Amino acid sequence: MTALFEDFDEIGELAEALDDPSPGGRIMAVIELADSADPAAIPHLARAIADDAPGVRKQAAQALTDFDGPETAAALVTALTDGDPTVVQAAAISLTELKDPASGDAILPHLGATDTVKLRACLAGIKELRRPEAMGPAIKALQHADAGVRIEAVGVIGWLQDEGSLPALRDAARDGDTQVRRTALAALGFSRSEHAEATLIKGLEDPEWIVREAAAETLAKAGDETCVPMLRAALGDEYWQVRVKAVRSLGKLNATEAAIEIAPMMDVPVPNLRKECAAVLGEMAVSETLPFLEKYKDDPDPDVRKNVRWALGKLGVQ
Repeated sequence: MTALFEDFDEIGELAEALDDPSPGGRIMAVIELADSADPAAIPHLARAIADDAPGVRKQAAQALTDFDGPETAAALVTALTDGDPTVVQAAAISLTELKDPASGDAILPHLGATDTVKLRACLAGIKELRRPEAMGPAIKALQHADAGVRIEAVGVIGWLQDEGSLPALRDAARDGDTQVRRTALAALGFSRSEHAEATLIKGLEDPEWIVREAAAETLAKAGDETCVPMLRAALGDEYWQVRVKAVRSLGKLNATEAAIEIAPMMDVPVPNLRKECAAVLGEMAVSETLPFLEKYKDDPDPDVRKNVRWALGKLGVQ
């Protein structure tokens, strides 16, 4: 008998335990089928999704995270309407692990689902599959009443990296929900358009610091030298998290004219900020910043100390 038939017989034998009268026995069968890592186990795990016991159904949904393809996706989508929320949650998580674009065939028909939880999970599941057919439903979902759905919709649009979606992302950057705005600004990082840059610059004025942080970080990808003055202004933001991203973006844009403004920030008692400032000052290698760096060559934080000494080396100081 060939190895192929031996494997098939082994999976079939394991699957027989799915008829065990004890839920615990059926759970063990699901675990063993998953451990086999054999795609031949997928139909059996899909059958376990319909088991009478919620624990078995949950285990099956979790087990399917190790598999891929349309059949796996279809079983997980089915589990999204389960009456037990733990099963739904397990299925939603497993959906996000799918990598085969063909898996999207089983998800696309559900991108108009009226059930909010199901819609949110399907959008999250298809995001990294980058199926162009998801663009229309995702843009429509930006009008959904649930902020979680809108966040996932923005993620789908961002991963598709289509310049035609810029108007939708610009609208999402004005959404009433903080996380939607933040996600939309991060998604604009794929575009080098003036409209994207202008939206990001506007994001530096957002009332919520996590949105300003996203804008400051993304400008390094979507912006150019015209956004440097606004990033320099962001160095005075009241939240150090925003300042960190502004410093990093100024470094990536090689805005050496900002070095003398970044250098005094070495005195801020926030190690993460000092570490970033030191790294960027080393990259810029502007001699006027030397005194600010020398003060911290023995910084108590090892990461700050490492970056400062590296920066001093870039400035010719050993």
